[in-house]
Amino acid sequence: MGGFLAAYDPLDPNGNITIKWDVMAWTADGYVATVTVNNFQMYRHIMTPGWTLGWTWAKKEVIWSVVGAQTTEQGDCSKFKGNIPHCCKRDPTVVDLLPGVPYNQQFTNCCKGGVLASWGQDPQSSVSAFQISVGLAGTTNKTVKLPKNFTLLGPGPGYTCGRAKIVPPTNFLSPDRRRKTQALMTWNVTCTYSQFLARKHPSCCVSFSSFYNETITPCPSCACGCENKNKCIKSDSKLLSVVGINTPRKDHAPLMQCTHHMCPVRVHWHVKTNYKDYWRAKVAITNFNYRLNYTQWTLVVQHPNLNNVTEVFSFDYKPLVAFGSINDTGMFYGMKFFNDMLMEAGPFGNVQSEILLQKDKNTFTLKQGWAFPRKVYFNGDECMLPPPEAYPFLPNSADQNLVRVSTWLCSIIFLLLVWIQ
Repeated sequence: MGGFLAAYDPLDPNGNITIKWDVMAWTADGYVATVTVNNFQMYRHIMTPGWTLGWTWAKKEVIWSVVGAQTTEQGDCSKFKGNIPHCCKRDPTVVDLLPGVPYNQQFTNCCKGGVLASWGQDPQSSVSAFQISVGLAGTTNKTVKLPKNFTLLGPGPGYTCGRAKIVPPTNFLSPDRRRKTQALMTWNVTCTYSQFLARKHPSCCVSFSSFYNETITPCPSCACGCENKNKCIKSDSKLLSVVGINTPRKDHAPLMQCTHHMCPVRVHWHVKTNYKDYWRAKVAITNFNYRLNYTQWTLVVQHPNLNNVTEVFSFDYKPLVAFGSINDTGMFYGMKFFNDMLMEAGPFGNVQSEILLQKDKNTFTLKQGWAFPRKVYFNGDECMLPPPEAYPFLPNSADQNLVRVSTWLCSIIFLLLVWIQ
């Protein structure tokens, strides 16, 4: 239960991954079930190499066959003659199949390499499923024993799963929607995520800058831990020209660019322009890992003025209203086939966008760091922000009107330079 308490996310209070078992048919020694993995998290997805699902059987069950997935080990099936089970382990581990497997091995919503999009980003791609035939099990609702000790890797640690609970049987509609059938038995398992369980350091950091102060506030030093400080590569290193340097390793060890923060991802927030009724911010996400592409990345920002977003350029945007009356959080993500993949470190290892926001005259100010985010999450993990005293501050002699005039003068000078050329 402690893992569940630590896993509560105030920006996504209902977010979880639900694993649903629907018993579809009884067999001579067990049952056939459809197992569905639903990612109900608004902004946290499961990236490559995908999910891994495990459990412990309550009795001496075996898996006769799996369609749309496979177990990682068969185990000891030596006592079986003739028909050999797919898996005889007491604690099987199941992974999704890769895209392109033969048609007779596929199942609805399978074969994505275990990659699941977040519910808020792409609901249709947030589900994975497989069919499993279980033997040496119960053959009625009364005799089936629910599996125990569920585990979920997504792809690393961080998820804590509760106990399986019997729920009302799932209903299914026929393709013509005129007939309704139902599962013979259904149970659910709920898994929630905790960043504390996933890693001891943050996996991203945030830096700030503004048009009214030439100081750039960098990420805090060693924001993501400096354990890899002796293994990192400088951005001008000749090693980067070696063939295969970007090939991911089986142990998923990163190859980091040497930085003072040693984070794989940095988010930079720049307060760009101040207009009379609007203001503009620029966001850039940079990947410092030479061995990893971030597919279907998400960026979540909490800021009081996100209740009045006018336009977002070159990113998709969706408000996240976790609590009915508070609209201060939004999710940014890449446009499909344009910038939904954040490439590995190097010249193409960044994506950026600008946000135009309308001012609320009662709350808007550039003083005391108001224009900077309160929280930033990348791929569902909270990023480390600089300390408040390091934020770019307004010059002592400046007030809102002076800042507005300086912005206007800069625009005039820029136009004159363009006209002269």
